Parts: sequence; C-alpha cells; structure tokens
Amino acid sequence: MSGTTVSVIVFLLGSLGILALTLRLRSLHGLARFFAFEGLLAMAVLNAPHWFEQPFSPRQLLSWAALLLSAFLAIHGFILLKQIGKPQGDFEHTTVLVQRGAYRYIRHPLYASLFWLGLGAFLKGITLLTGALLVVVIAARLATAWIEEAENIHHFGSAYEEYM
Repeated sequence: MSGTTVSVIVFLLGSLGILALTLRLRSLHGLARFFAFEGLLAMAVLNAPHWFEQPFSPRQLLSWAALLLSAFLAIHGFILLKQIGKPQGDFEHTTVLVQRGAYRYIRHPLYASLFWLGLGAFLKGITLLTGALLVVVIAARLATAWIEEAENIHHFGSAYEEYM
C-alpha cells in the first residue's frame, strides 16, 4: 500500500469519527466545529511525513511549543469543565458556569487549544494548502465560538453576559 493510499484511508476513517462525534453531540455549533476538526485532520495527514523532520530546527521547536500549549489548555479545560462545570451527560452540557483557571482569562480555552494545535500542525510543513487549512480552522473555530456564545447566554443568562 502506498503512502498516499494510507493517508487517504486515515483521513476517511478520521472523518467518519469526526462525523460520528458531531452527530452524537447534536449541538448548533457542531457544524462549524466539524469543519475545524476536518481542517486539523487534513493538516495532520498532509504533514505526517514532516512531523519529526529536523527536530531541533526553530520551526519544529515552535511547532512543539504550540502543540504542548494546546495539550495543556485542552487537559486543563476538560478537567475544569468536569470538576466545576458539573456536566449533565457529555462535557458540553455543564450546569455551572466555569470562571476559574484558564476560564478566568479565556472564555473558550478548548477552542484556544485547537488554535494552538492547528498552528503546531501547520508549522510541521508550511505550504499554501496547509496555510489555507489553518485559515479554515481558525474561521470555523471563531464561528463555533460565536454560536456557542449565544447558546451560553441562553443557558446561563445574565451570569454569562457578565462573565463575557
């Protein structure tokens, strides 16, 4: 099997997983989030051959720093949502507005983590295509956040507006 065939299979299987997650969570912001995850997956697949190239070059070191920051924000954000947000069902349906930790400074640390993940993946192999995918990821993340802001205002009311 050629490398291109493996890449296509990985992309298709990953896309099926992202689609299944999107359909399972059934949120209004899910469609925008779907495109962000697809862009991230495409960048990761396209840049897979470059992931460990020249590991100590400035570009790679910046990439790893972005990826580590992404991982920290994601883990920290999920822990806070679970411990403080008291979700009903999945992590998206919190019953308590989280305003501690990263949420004290960033309304959407999980979305910020995906920005850093996208930047880290982009830096692995900088091309016009991966640059365009990074723009798609950022635009889809912004759209997701804007839609979720309205959902959060509806859910938490004036408490969320004050938090904003």
